[in-house]
Amino acid sequence: MDPNRLETPETKVPSAGVHELSDLELVVEILRKDRKATAEFVARCADQVYGYVRRRLVPRGDLVEDVVQDVFLAAWQNLEKFRGDSSLRSWVLGIACHKVEDHYRSRLREFQIDESDGTGSDEPIALHDLEEMIVRRQAGQMAQDILADLPEIYSTILLWRYWDGRSLREIAAETGRTEKAIERLLARARSQFKKRWDERRSATRR
Repeated sequence: MDPNRLETPETKVPSAGVHELSDLELVVEILRKDRKATAEFVARCADQVYGYVRRRLVPRGDLVEDVVQDVFLAAWQNLEKFRGDSSLRSWVLGIACHKVEDHYRSRLREFQIDESDGTGSDEPIALHDLEEMIVRRQAGQMAQDILADLPEIYSTILLWRYWDGRSLREIAAETGRTEKAIERLLARARSQFKKRWDERRSATRR
């Protein structure tokens, strides 16, 4: 098994007969270095991991492959810890969540955040409305398009705050920023998101 060579979601796994391995059985076979079991593991989880990471890394689609590789590498390195309390797919998605948060944390640490007053608009927008715009199925594509168009720092803070439900205090602690700085950054990001959302809705009504 070569964990540095991840097969794509299109991987086709040869039929293993009438019996499909359970998650725990599959893990046992992988730990025994069975190549077919490794291929089945990738095929069983890859589509969901790719989709999850791709949505969460907006607008950095160029980083999806690297993060997915990190997810599966971490999964392989920790397979012995899998106890079957949840499905194998859910377990791997949990790892993906942590890897995406690592990305958010590192990116927000790199950006210069203006901690002074007077920049950007604090135009109010109901938080539950914004969350719905981002994650609800009926608005999903337009929200994803807007997030992709926003500066990366804005899309990152919006996704971390509203998709993950992380508090301002948590984000500030994770990034080494003040809570006030994160609050101002989030206000500017909300304002820009709402402006572009309203512009697109107006354009579709013409």
